[in-house]
Amino acid sequence: MIEITKRLQKSAELFPNVTECKSSIGPIQDALYVLGGKWRIPILVAMLEGNRHFGEIQKTINKISAKVLAHELKELELNGFVNRHVYDTKPVGIEYELTEYTNSLGTVIVALREWGILHREKVKTEWN
Repeated sequence: MIEITKRLQKSAELFPNVTECKSSIGPIQDALYVLGGKWRIPILVAMLEGNRHFGEIQKTINKISAKVLAHELKELELNGFVNRHVYDTKPVGIEYELTEYTNSLGTVIVALREWGILHREKVKTEWN
């Protein structure tokens, strides 16, 4: 619990005054709009090993429907995180790959992972 408190204090240092805190709301809303929801980041993480076919992505992510995956891949493509390649084969082959721009999310994904671990520990501690 002490570790969680230390990390929260450290993050509070990022926004030392109210003006800076308020000015961060717009950029945070933009980020959440692009990456929000429960599927987009898991889709990107599932694709880290390389190009993927639709079915491979769907198998990697538990409980995502084909309709939702198709929608999320289109959104990720529109925002520049995924490229879609169509191959003239029978049946038509479609592959998805991460763009170079996706690398800009590295620290964000690592930070979310670490926070998720801390949060899970906090919840376990409080419920035991």
